[in-house]
Amino acid sequence: MTDLSRRRCLQWAGALVGSCALGGRAEGLATTPAYHFDISLAQWSLNKALFDKSLSTLDFPAVARTSFDIGAVEYVNQFFMDKARDKSFVRELKGRAADHDVKSLLIMIDGEGDLSTVDEKRRKQAVDNHRKWIDMAAELGCHSVRVNLHGSGAAEDWHRASLASLQALVKVSGPMGIKVLVENHGGYSSHGAKLAAVLKEADSPYCGSMPDFGNFCYQRESGGLWDSPCVKQYNVYQGVADLMPYAGAVSAKTLRFDAEGNEPNVDYLRLFEIIKAAGYTGHVGIEYEGHDLPAADGIRATKALLERVRAQLS
Repeated sequence: MTDLSRRRCLQWAGALVGSCALGGRAEGLATTPAYHFDISLAQWSLNKALFDKSLSTLDFPAVARTSFDIGAVEYVNQFFMDKARDKSFVRELKGRAADHDVKSLLIMIDGEGDLSTVDEKRRKQAVDNHRKWIDMAAELGCHSVRVNLHGSGAAEDWHRASLASLQALVKVSGPMGIKVLVENHGGYSSHGAKLAAVLKEADSPYCGSMPDFGNFCYQRESGGLWDSPCVKQYNVYQGVADLMPYAGAVSAKTLRFDAEGNEPNVDYLRLFEIIKAAGYTGHVGIEYEGHDLPAADGIRATKALLERVRAQLS
């Protein structure tokens, strides 16, 4: 670790430890070790600091451990788009994670082309673009990559193209032991039943889902993915139930908290009853995207909520 990186990491740790958390570590929780999921931190929760360069990807594992006592992380390639083939960067990131006893779980892949387009040339190029991230995930010791199947046009065409891309990616990832996970992340992918149908037909132990609690709007006014009002919303509880049979990761999205520390948009206990019933025992990633709290406080509030729900279900 360079002196500059060490100073930035320590500055971040000190600032975050000193911040006021809405929902710090909950008191009086059961101490039984029989929890059915572990908690991880999605890099996107700190996206503002990463975009403005006050935090680097190399320092992210240390911040996860020292500031939040979280021992597993999920990377987002947007923050290191030019580093997939940078062997020294990968070695350094892997070493930083190991130094802080932090597991690298997965890489979320964005900006590498449309895997669900009916344009065969573009679709195959997108598949090729994803290969380097699968290689990087394997080098880091991750278990998965997350891909997007947004989709547009006819649902049948989206299904067919998405299936072809997943089958091609699994041929690459499977021999490496890397899963290809699809997040409900806009368009047809946010329709739980439609995405589940693609995953069922893919029928591979190396192909699965990454249910996100906050991304079940599958049609917006402008036809875009994010920047206009939602027209058609898939039921979040049904969507999670649809995707859990294929889940290789779970994204616990939070936007705000009430006075009791609950996320008022969704019933977390109800969601985790569905998740537990599905037999899921992997990590649940904190992805705070709110604006009412600073990122550090939102992360801690989400962690406290997850710990409370976990204790209730133990």
